[in-house]
Amino acid sequence: MKKIFLLVLSLIGVSTFAQEVMTKELLWKLGRVSPIGITKDGKNLIYRVTHANMDENNFASKTYIIPVSGGKPSEINNYKELLIDKNISPNGEMIVFDEEVKINKVLGKDFYPSMQKSDAYVYDELDYRHWDSWNTGNHNHVFYAPVSDKENKIDIMFGEPYDAPQKPFGGSEDYIWSPNSESIVYVSKKKFGTAYALSTNTDLYEYNLNTKETKNLTANNPGYDTHPTFSPQGHLTWLQMKRDGYEADKNDIIVRFGNVEQNLTANWDGTVDSYRWSDDGEKIYFVAAVNGTVQLFEVNFPGLKRIAPVVKQLTDGDFDVTGIVGFAGNNILVTRTDFNHATEIYSYDLKKKSWKQITKVNDEIYSKLALSKSEKRIVKTVDGKDMVIWVIYPPNFDPNKKYPTLLYCQGGPQSALTQFYSFRWNFQLMAAEGYIVVAPNRRGMPGHGVEWNEAISKDWAGKPMQDYLAAIDDVAKEKYVDSSRLGAVGASYGGYSVFYLAGIHENRFKSFISHCGVFDLVSMYGTTEEVFFPNFDLGGAYWDKANKDVQNALNHFNPINYVDKWNTPILVIQGGKDYRVPIGQGQEAFQAAQLRGVKSRFLYLPEENHWVIQPQNAQVWQGEFFRWLKETL
Repeated sequence: MKKIFLLVLSLIGVSTFAQEVMTKELLWKLGRVSPIGITKDGKNLIYRVTHANMDENNFASKTYIIPVSGGKPSEINNYKELLIDKNISPNGEMIVFDEEVKINKVLGKDFYPSMQKSDAYVYDELDYRHWDSWNTGNHNHVFYAPVSDKENKIDIMFGEPYDAPQKPFGGSEDYIWSPNSESIVYVSKKKFGTAYALSTNTDLYEYNLNTKETKNLTANNPGYDTHPTFSPQGHLTWLQMKRDGYEADKNDIIVRFGNVEQNLTANWDGTVDSYRWSDDGEKIYFVAAVNGTVQLFEVNFPGLKRIAPVVKQLTDGDFDVTGIVGFAGNNILVTRTDFNHATEIYSYDLKKKSWKQITKVNDEIYSKLALSKSEKRIVKTVDGKDMVIWVIYPPNFDPNKKYPTLLYCQGGPQSALTQFYSFRWNFQLMAAEGYIVVAPNRRGMPGHGVEWNEAISKDWAGKPMQDYLAAIDDVAKEKYVDSSRLGAVGASYGGYSVFYLAGIHENRFKSFISHCGVFDLVSMYGTTEEVFFPNFDLGGAYWDKANKDVQNALNHFNPINYVDKWNTPILVIQGGKDYRVPIGQGQEAFQAAQLRGVKSRFLYLPEENHWVIQPQNAQVWQGEFFRWLKETL
């Protein structure tokens, strides 16, 4: 009797304790964990935790040290001496770094020195703006200098109008010392202006400190060559995509030893996110999307042995292994997320196949929350293929109730839809607000084989749109789904999907939200900065009347062709500094909705790019997102 009484008390306690759910305010109180590295002695992990300061509308970070086996963390300020600095040459004499330098005349005052207050820009070619910044004639360049005299530096790209690290997201991973300290290998796309905007052809270049000569190490490959490293035995290694202009091509691990290059993942039906050599140089560990998640893999390095490299998946579960931090004995430290948990650092025992959570930055917050349940589901597509979809249910889900349901349309378009944790498109928050979320791994996503990943190119509104509808139609049959209250939401290609679905959905949906979505393929082609993308994905320029792919896209895949059928409320969100999907796309869509008399709203974020970065803007974004759904769904 006593046990039963205690059990009842326990259940009552859990029920009361777990009534709190995620809110937009709580979401932005979470700490954001980022690993810095494992100490030289291999005993400790150093990591950074960043918190949003909502009042100041910025971020603040603190750095911590914790044993690699777990334990109590301590704040640390001076940690650089504890870590191996890859930017210092192996012989300890030189340091490599990058700085921005002025190369080209672009500003009005560059051409007219007496006009210092001019804000004019003058361009003769494309690449005049990229991501969220206008080209001012400055380029990232790699420098080296004696460790003791950094001011006595040498620009190894002196006078070249090219970038290393690559803009906008490249960092120190774009350059590395050779094992003998005699050369520096760096990544650069040595194209300028219009040629730059049309190509993805980055190469690995080797600069020799003694001869001052530069050699292109990957001149024979027309696509991306990135992320150079050296194996413990000194073999140059990097990630490679084969085709120029195709940013989502299969990403393979290449190792060069002597005059031989070996593609370790050529026969594996997937694409690599990031990798790291084992300490003994016998294997490479990497992470990659698979079956709606991101997992840890290994591949052996045969060298000159007459054996083939074999890829093995090491982990499995409803979570994402998002990156490799380093090694500690038989353990590999990684970052991990799932739909209910932001990034934390875990240790995975390679022999025992067991997990241990090392950082617990947000555990206290999560312990007080009723968490949502996610379920992997297989849906048949219109052509009979198996499609993985995620279904995320509200906390304390009751199958006897009916819930409004959101179709989530992923961007990319070739980005994996896995157990990610976003501070904007956060499924935990959507579910906590009372919505079921349906997230299909439609065609065009890695993790289901190269063929599935490539199936979206030149077919933006073909099978992928049918995949969306197959997913929502399948889940809408469930008794707990209120099929009269369906919405569709998404950003980038997902925003395009929303615009397109608004014209073809045949009254399935009651509400739409599109963030930074492509609305008109013609004006998009004329204003986006990376022209190689529409050239590959849509087939080329809109004026090419003889190009069947282009004309098919313009006639059948362009959302503007279906605006006459818009009849459903739509929220349009647009960043003012989004040069990937420029502001005109959102303006055109909102104007069309207004002039057609469709209930609509325009959320304009003048200082945001393709994302939403500033804390207060993020709160407004979340507020408007759910306010719109409450009004219309």
